[in-house]
Amino acid sequence: MEQTHVVASRLNATLVVVALVLIQGKPITLINSPCCYFNFDLIHHHLLVNHPTGAHAIANIGVNYGTVANNLPPPSKVAKFLSKSTIINRVRLFDANPEILHAFGNTGIEVTITVPNDQIPDITNLTFAQQWVKTNVQPFLPATKLIRILVGNEVLSTANKLLISNLVPAMQTLHVALVTASLDNNVKVSSPHSLGILSNSSPPSTAKFRQGYDTHVIKPMLSFLKDSNAPFMVNPYPFFGSSASNLDYALFRTNSGVFDDNTKLRYTNMLDAQLDAVYSAMKVLGFEDVEIVIAETGWPSAGDPPQVGVDPMTASEYNGNLIRHVTSGAGTPLMPNRTFDTYVFALFDENLKPGPTCERNFGLFWPNMSLVYDVPIMRNNVAVVANRHCYKGFLSIMLVFAFICTWL
Repeated sequence: MEQTHVVASRLNATLVVVALVLIQGKPITLINSPCCYFNFDLIHHHLLVNHPTGAHAIANIGVNYGTVANNLPPPSKVAKFLSKSTIINRVRLFDANPEILHAFGNTGIEVTITVPNDQIPDITNLTFAQQWVKTNVQPFLPATKLIRILVGNEVLSTANKLLISNLVPAMQTLHVALVTASLDNNVKVSSPHSLGILSNSSPPSTAKFRQGYDTHVIKPMLSFLKDSNAPFMVNPYPFFGSSASNLDYALFRTNSGVFDDNTKLRYTNMLDAQLDAVYSAMKVLGFEDVEIVIAETGWPSAGDPPQVGVDPMTASEYNGNLIRHVTSGAGTPLMPNRTFDTYVFALFDENLKPGPTCERNFGLFWPNMSLVYDVPIMRNNVAVVANRHCYKGFLSIMLVFAFICTWL
């Protein structure tokens, strides 16, 4: 009986202390908690300790900063918030907005900018490319850490022959412009692609790039990327491949998986299968050693009625599991023990984007910089409580337990 009282007293004391901490609003670390606090710095420390060396030792978590909206906070506020309150250390822009580039000066956040699709033919002219660099790159260095210029976005998916035929020449010319400005070691050139560039992706080991594009566009592009030490960038979206029958597979939940008869490997999540499909297609062309970067991936928090799994809880689950997976060092079945630099889509909901409802609801943050749902991107000194009802309920339960323990 005395031992029971001792255990009860210790439990009571622990519950009371935790409850008081919560009341005071101080953060505690509850990794993977669905409604309270996250300490991603602790996860990052774990990665540093367990994967201290190697090209893929630490993954960078970035975010796509789209601006097709009329209710967003000023860039200066955004840059300060991301650098001080989140673990996001990279930002991708869909243009070269000078106000945003100035805002990220001296924040330490690495920035990727984009040459719009309609400027691709012009960039093939060296004089134009050099002027583009003088206007959109040089004025912001070194304060703003510009690391990459993307030539277009999902150009092959446009089916625009003029853009497609000029894509690789534009990348090469822009690289020459960076070389002449002595910036090529720090600023790399690439271009992001949708998975529509694959003619087949299932099973992953049989994947190939679409015929015609494979030898005329993608092979010379991969050669350029290898020579310039730049990554091949893709936009895998398990969301767009998900349905009621494979939702667990898309969300990294426990499932029976998908077996690849050729490699005898089992896939337990759709993202790994998509990445390995890209890897297999690259291997066919002899460029499997080029780094792969996830330029976009995400999950919407709202959509149209027919869509399955489109809500804040599911978006939280996908993005949380995504971040933990790409930074874990587990890699994929065909690329084991690797991490992947990943840019989550997107920073904010963009209320002016056309298309179905989901297109306007991929954001991680509201315009007031509060999270739309819980996701492990806040620093360990920032309390994240997306669901305050859950928070209050958790606190109430703890206090009830503390009260009961006094009577044990």
